[in-house]
Amino acid sequence: MLIKTLKTEKLETYVYDTRAEMGKAAAKEAARAINEILKEKEFANVIFAAAPSQNEMLASLLNENIDFSRVNAFHMDEYVGLGIEDGASFARYLSDHIFSLAGFASVNLIPAKNDIETACEKYTELLEKFRPDVVCMGIGENGHIAFNDPPVADFNDPKVIKEVQLDEICRMQQVHDGCFPSIDKVPKYALTLTIPTLMSAKYLICTVPAITKANAVEAMLFGKYGEICPATALRTHSGAKMFLDRDSASKVI
Repeated sequence: MLIKTLKTEKLETYVYDTRAEMGKAAAKEAARAINEILKEKEFANVIFAAAPSQNEMLASLLNENIDFSRVNAFHMDEYVGLGIEDGASFARYLSDHIFSLAGFASVNLIPAKNDIETACEKYTELLEKFRPDVVCMGIGENGHIAFNDPPVADFNDPKVIKEVQLDEICRMQQVHDGCFPSIDKVPKYALTLTIPTLMSAKYLICTVPAITKANAVEAMLFGKYGEICPATALRTHSGAKMFLDRDSASKVI
């Protein structure tokens, strides 16, 4: 059940009673956005986030009426040194949750196990050719979007993708999410699409469940705008919509 709607500048936020309802609503909006793009051109280019916060949305998206054969799928971020064969990689998560389950026109993973400079060059070329249309994303406990943590976030970043050092809050989130047993096992570096790359898409669908995100949601919606909370960038995007459950919205309802 939808229990509240909010509007912060241009960002529309929808709060649902349960995590399952939130995921279904986010998936319906993502499907609507993808199908709007497919009315305009032959293929839609969609960037996906990899995190447990996306579980319900991705599962529901597979049940939506989308011609995945006309969708090019892209990867939002990846740990340096990990690839699809590594269980904790984002490539593996996305493969398990959607990439191997839908017949995409193409699946384009970030090659973070290879030479990093070359990987960034190649992925930049790819996204300049296939410019993003839809981004399915979340936000971090520190307000990050993708792996743009506050110390490295740049709303005017000239790069499409870059290597970053992950801050401690971000790395601890991976432990909280059950992705790693302890912080010393979490990689310290990652490749991430930059904020301008994410913001360049026509539609942003942001799915944010769980009590661990309540502080970040409050800062995003009502805190100071800027890189101190990278997710505040969504407040300026007319095609951005955020979906919360009662727990993640507990400080704003």
